[in-house]
Amino acid sequence: MPADPSRDARLDALEQELDDVEAALADPSTAAEPARLRELSRRHKELGEVVAAWRDLRRARGDLETAREMADESSGDDRDVMQAEVDAAERAIAALEQRLSLLLLPKDPNDGRNVIVEIRGAEGGEEANLFARDLFEMYTRYAAHRGWHVELLSQSESDRGGLNEVVFAVKGADAWRRLEHEAGPHRVQRVPVTESKGRVHTSSATVMVLPEADEVDVTIDPGDLKIDVYRSTGPGGQSVNTTDSAVRITHVPTGIVVAMQDEKSQIQNRAKAMTVLRARLLKTEQDRRSSELAAQRKSQVGGGGRSEKIRTYNFKENRVTDHRLNLTLYKLDQVLGGDLDELTDALMADKRAKQLAGDES
Repeated sequence: MPADPSRDARLDALEQELDDVEAALADPSTAAEPARLRELSRRHKELGEVVAAWRDLRRARGDLETAREMADESSGDDRDVMQAEVDAAERAIAALEQRLSLLLLPKDPNDGRNVIVEIRGAEGGEEANLFARDLFEMYTRYAAHRGWHVELLSQSESDRGGLNEVVFAVKGADAWRRLEHEAGPHRVQRVPVTESKGRVHTSSATVMVLPEADEVDVTIDPGDLKIDVYRSTGPGGQSVNTTDSAVRITHVPTGIVVAMQDEKSQIQNRAKAMTVLRARLLKTEQDRRSSELAAQRKSQVGGGGRSEKIRTYNFKENRVTDHRLNLTLYKLDQVLGGDLDELTDALMADKRAKQLAGDES
C-alpha cells in the first residue's frame, strides 16, 4: 500500500505531541495540578498505542526497502530467501496500516467511562417487570464475567417479584464500549408464570445506558435544584422507614427528576441521586451538541413497544436474535447466564466497520 503523505504528516505530529506530553508528565510541577495531570495521563494513553503502531510501520517500511534492494542484488536460492523477506514485510505493513486506520478513528468521548444502566418494564404488565429482573440479573452476571463492579443505585420491586425499575452503575474500563449498544427495547417471547393455559406471550422492557459523569464534566447550579425528602415506601406503598430518608431531586431547567430511597441515610440517597442526575445531564448535553436529542432518545428507547425492539429473547427455541445485526444465537440460557461477549463483540465490530466506511449513523 503506497504511503499517504498527509496521514504520515499527521502521525508525525502525533508523535511529537506524545513527546511533549511525556515531558510535561516528567515535570514535577505537573503533580501539583491534579486536573492537568489527569488530562495528560489520559492523552498519553490515547497517543501511546497510535505512536507505537506508527513507529512499527516506519520500521516495517525500512525493512521492506532493504529486502527489495537485497532481492534485486541476489540470485538463485538467495533471491528466493530475500523475496520471502519482501513478502513478509509487505504483510506486516498491510496489517499495521489496517491497525492504524482503526486507531485513528474518531474517539468516542465516553470511551473508558463507567456507565449508569436503567431498566424498566414496558409492555406486558407483570411479565414485563419479571423480564426486567431477568435483564438486570443477566447484566450483573456479565459484569462479574468481565471483572466489573456493579453498584445498585435504586430499584422498585413489583408485587410478584419483578422490577418496575432498576438503576445501577457498572464500573469498568471497557464498560461503555461493551454496553452502549444494549440501549433500547428488549422483547421476550415465553409462557408467563401468570399464564394458566401455557400460551406464549410477548412482552418488553427498556434499557437505557448512560455514561457516568464526573463532577468536572457537568456543572450543576444548586439554585437549579428542587430537593424533596420523604419516607421510603415498599411494594404496595407501605412505609418501610420512620425517617424522611428518601430523596427526590428535580433539575428545574431540564425537568429531569431522580428519586432514590434504597439507603437508610438521606445523605447516601442524595449522593446516589446526584450521580444519576449528572449522568442524565451529560447525556442530554451530548445529545444537544449533536442536534439529535429527540432522535437519540427514540433510537434508544422508542415507545418501549413490543414491535420496537433491538433484540428478541425466545424461550421456547432457546434463541436470541439481535435485529440490528440480523444475528441469531441458539444459546438463550447462556446469554441470560451472562455470556454476552459474542453479541457485544459483533456490535463493536459493526460500529468499527461503519466508521471505516464513513457511516457515522
